[in-house]
Amino acid sequence: MAKEFIVAIELGSSKVTGIAGKKNLDGSISVLAVVQEESSSYIRRGVVYNIDKTMLALINVKKRLETQLHTKIQQVYVGVGGQSILGLKNVIVKDLPAEAIVDQSMVNELMDANRAMNYPDQEILDAITLEYKVDSQMQIDPVGIQCSRLEGNFLNILWRKSFYRNLNKCLENAGISIAEMYLSPLALADSVLAEAERRAGCVLVDLGADTTTISVYYKNVLRHLAVIPLGGANITRDIATLQMEDHEAERMKLKYGCAYTDNGDIDNTLMLPIDAEREVESRKFIEIVEGRLEEIIENVWFQVPGEYADKLLGGIILTGGGANMKNIERAFRNRTRIERIRIAKSVNQTIDATQPEITAHDCKMNTVLGLLAKGDMNCAGDEITNDLFTAGDEQPMGHISEAGRVNRPHQGKVQTEAEKREAEEEERRKREEEEEKARIAEEARLEEERRVKRENGFFNKTVKMFKKFVVSAISEEE
Repeated sequence: MAKEFIVAIELGSSKVTGIAGKKNLDGSISVLAVVQEESSSYIRRGVVYNIDKTMLALINVKKRLETQLHTKIQQVYVGVGGQSILGLKNVIVKDLPAEAIVDQSMVNELMDANRAMNYPDQEILDAITLEYKVDSQMQIDPVGIQCSRLEGNFLNILWRKSFYRNLNKCLENAGISIAEMYLSPLALADSVLAEAERRAGCVLVDLGADTTTISVYYKNVLRHLAVIPLGGANITRDIATLQMEDHEAERMKLKYGCAYTDNGDIDNTLMLPIDAEREVESRKFIEIVEGRLEEIIENVWFQVPGEYADKLLGGIILTGGGANMKNIERAFRNRTRIERIRIAKSVNQTIDATQPEITAHDCKMNTVLGLLAKGDMNCAGDEITNDLFTAGDEQPMGHISEAGRVNRPHQGKVQTEAEKREAEEEERRKREEEEEKARIAEEARLEEERRVKRENGFFNKTVKMFKKFVVSAISEEE
């Protein structure tokens, strides 16, 4: 029987992670393989800066996965995230004739007009419909309602075009085919948030190495998305100012770091050992860690739009490596005054795994697991054998039909460059067809005008008058 599995890759600021798994009939996910490559030297703040090094890392991840799976990988699911991702609201208005009833084509026109928006140096990765305003009333679905003014409110997710091109170039140069490309923050939210939290209003905070991603949900809709260039690495660099190497600072952070310490609990005489010969004052260490973390929390809370700040009944959900710091909930609670705070240690799906990276439940694998959960297409190719003269039959890259998944074409949230070119070509073809139809209609209209003009010309009028005179004269003689 042909192998079936899904492969997902996340390009993070500290690691490039590849994961392979399969979905079971009971809805659980079995993890088959996990590999990681250190990425801090060529991916900064979630963005590819060195194309060649990133390409080599992707090739290594793919090869190592194939070795563990004993099967070639035909395609992968990829997450898009990191610096410069921004959610920007946009409003499109359409005035309608009096007593018009909204139909689906009118709604589609608004969505197409929004997608056609041009942002300098920015690429629209996804467009989310917030709600529609029908005259003065807000509606989720306006179809069938009578009105004279239809307004669409959208949240456009933007990314810098250069970052988008670099990512696509890396995958192409690495010979990796993309099954689908997803926005990592949305895939993460789908896997760690409860529907009740999104409906009641919540903030998902992904505390990464170089960036922190903030997603605000209300009434089950993403209302705001932002990425700030601050993360756990900033705390590490601040600790390193205490005359130590970065790797020593990272070790100190993981061992002694605490998000909040009551002043009365600080021992001014306590010294924390850096190594066998050096040590640092506990109070100074605490002040550095808390100072930088306070700045991160301040910037996170600044990103929450004021109109939703008092509607977060679902609370704040923390995830990412930074969420492992001791007393992190207390630090967020002190600044935001939000009492309901939880840490999403793992995803909502049932995960069957033996790999320590997964079983640790330390928030670090949630995004890549979320991408894996999104997959519904088989990524397996030929089986790897030691036979030099025969090769397995190529496996089709179709949808996995087991476990209740729908066996139908599925559009990813983010288009690849190849998909964009295909869509642009289709749009050009449709435009040319419409222009040809308009040209034919215009020629027909002009021909009709010429015919009418000929009929109403002086000669035709004279002929008609003569015929009328002859008919009249004959009638009089009779």
